[in-house]
Amino acid sequence: MNALPLKENLKKYTSISTCPVRNIIARFSGKWAILVLCILAENEATRFNEIGKAIPDISPKVLTETLKGLETDGLIFRKLYAEIPPRVEYSLTDLGKSLIPVLGNLIGWALENFDAITKR
Repeated sequence: MNALPLKENLKKYTSISTCPVRNIIARFSGKWAILVLCILAENEATRFNEIGKAIPDISPKVLTETLKGLETDGLIFRKLYAEIPPRVEYSLTDLGKSLIPVLGNLIGWALENFDAITKR
């Protein structure tokens, strides 16, 4: 039996290296990244411990990894102050700010459909 040919509009998803869904959305769709982005969207500059307190079930190690990933992708900015003890603040970059309206739509959808989905 011959396999059906792949529809033209689906071919963009077949290449692992160039698929926008796999390569872009996966960068900030982890368990914590969207929450971190939301916290930073609501606060101009936020310190590491403040983010950790806002998400009490994230470990410091995972928070550090999440922040590094978001910084590497250009979504957040890390500012180190030369003080003793050192102070570090995180904020959204322009690229990160451009993502917030999209996340706002997703969050709105999640709030509207939370009960319907979690009751299943």
